[in-house]
Amino acid sequence: MEMSLARFVLLLGLAAPGPAPAGAAKMKVVEEPNTFGLNNPFLPQTSRLQPKRDPSPVSGPAHLFRLSGKCFGLVESTYKYEFCPFHNVTQHEQTFRWNAYSGILGIWHEWEINNNTFRGMWMRDGDSCQSRSRQSKVELTCGKSNRLSHVSEPSTCVYSLTFETPLVCHPHSLLVYPALPAALQQRWDQVEQDLADELITSQGYEKLLRAIFEDAGYLKTPEQSELAQQEGGTKGLVFETLESCSEAHKALSKEVKKLRSMLTQHGIPYVKPAETSSSENLGSKTPTARTAEHLQGDPGLRENTL
Repeated sequence: MEMSLARFVLLLGLAAPGPAPAGAAKMKVVEEPNTFGLNNPFLPQTSRLQPKRDPSPVSGPAHLFRLSGKCFGLVESTYKYEFCPFHNVTQHEQTFRWNAYSGILGIWHEWEINNNTFRGMWMRDGDSCQSRSRQSKVELTCGKSNRLSHVSEPSTCVYSLTFETPLVCHPHSLLVYPALPAALQQRWDQVEQDLADELITSQGYEKLLRAIFEDAGYLKTPEQSELAQQEGGTKGLVFETLESCSEAHKALSKEVKKLRSMLTQHGIPYVKPAETSSSENLGSKTPTARTAEHLQGDPGLRENTL
């Protein structure tokens, strides 16, 4: 009986709260979300993308309009590509690096028409790449399901995508003439008749057809394309007043300070750019091979990796 009572008292003493031993470590509960890996592939990245302009209106074969508002992804190597028909093409580096690349490879612009057939979708005015903008051509091919099947970069900052869909399996699914309004079909009929009567040359025939495609919204006029490039190049760079410019500078400085603090928090080194005089900035410098490589591919800092 005395032995049982002693055990009970011992267990009661162990369960009773009391001061922690001097050598015991305290546990710290962190309630703030972890900011490690700003480009975490499992987190949404589209919020950081800033398009230069709005996409062109939806156009082309009506049966393809159902693709508008949807996006289709493909992961190749360490990059995820997303094709959003009649909207844009984006690229996201799948890594936990703080400066992983995420950008726009093109915004819906116009169709490519060859032999009176829709051959591809051109996405232009993407993120800057050296002295031009990134652009992508999307080829539509027959497939059992809607999916982005292939992405390549045949030339610097010009991308080629293949999109499979059952919507183009019919041999007439990409013909231009059936997609036109009745009034433009009549214009096309007249152009064909004029060519048959030798009233116009083959060059004039092609010019008149292009005018029909432009009026239908399938192609952009040279003036429209130039205007889109001008809008894309100046958006966000012009301030109406000195006060608005100062406010933007303050906001940018605050953001830079925040990013530096996060780098320091995670032990990531960064190099402060050296200040140069205005005369040095005006001087032309030939980029080195390393700089050219840096501009062509991933614009992130190569040395600062996690």
